[in-house]
Amino acid sequence: MADRADAADRTDAAGVTAFWQGLGLPGLVDVHTHFMPERVLSKVWAYFDAVGPLTGREWPITYRHEEEERVRLLREFGVRAFTSMLYPHKQGMAEWLNSWAAGFAARVPDSLHTATLFPEPGVGRYVREAVDAGARVFKAHLQVGAYDANDPRLDEAWGLLAEARVPVVMHCGSGPAPGKHTGPEPVGRLLARHPGLSLIVAHMGMPEYADFLDLAERYPEVRLDTTMAFTDFSEAMMPFPRRDLGRLAALGDRILLGSDFPNIPYPYRHQLDALERLGLGEDWLRAVCWGNAAELFDLRF
Repeated sequence: MADRADAADRTDAAGVTAFWQGLGLPGLVDVHTHFMPERVLSKVWAYFDAVGPLTGREWPITYRHEEEERVRLLREFGVRAFTSMLYPHKQGMAEWLNSWAAGFAARVPDSLHTATLFPEPGVGRYVREAVDAGARVFKAHLQVGAYDANDPRLDEAWGLLAEARVPVVMHCGSGPAPGKHTGPEPVGRLLARHPGLSLIVAHMGMPEYADFLDLAERYPEVRLDTTMAFTDFSEAMMPFPRRDLGRLAALGDRILLGSDFPNIPYPYRHQLDALERLGLGEDWLRAVCWGNAAELFDLRF
């Protein structure tokens, strides 16, 4: 079984490498990968295995490896920079997760130092501490955390992040299942108060793609990541409206590659193939898979 998994990983790595080399890129930047404390990640995997209510369908984890192997595999894919997306589901978790993520960034220098937050007392303080410690991107998960982005306790934190120009990857769309505070309306209210917030809408905002494209067109600091969008898995449930492909092309400088590695039910290469088959051209692919994130995070290779 292990030999077959190793062979599949090698085949996948060869295919991913061929993709970015064919575009003349130095590699890939993936703004949506998950690394977290092992006991937390094991609970996430158990949730997927049990077909939890937020997924509602079979979701096999393709890259169920130890942390060291997952890092090695991303490097073998040619992913030159990636994130450690992690998120709390209750008060008292975020600061501990941030401490772990700082340690991960210190031992894995090609990762972008990631942090998170939750509406709770002290959130402004520990967000400031994380930024001062070098956090380069934050993760906010409105669905799992079941909180409103407009909770007054978060207002100081959003202001700090906007001022520091630290991007926030936010799961705010209502896929794969709606939450109490998901959807474009709460995010629109947040941006009206913090228009300078560098917001990366995870999963292209699926299934409310058009509404989140509206926000990106209205606010120049709004971007969207491709995580799981356009893949066969997601298209079967929440297809991207083909009438909006032109808008997707026009926003090509604000679309970023994301994958959800390792928690994806298909090989990594499939996300890249899904982008390619949109037919938006090689310049668009080069920007999405490398240039946009390299500029946003000032990456030098």
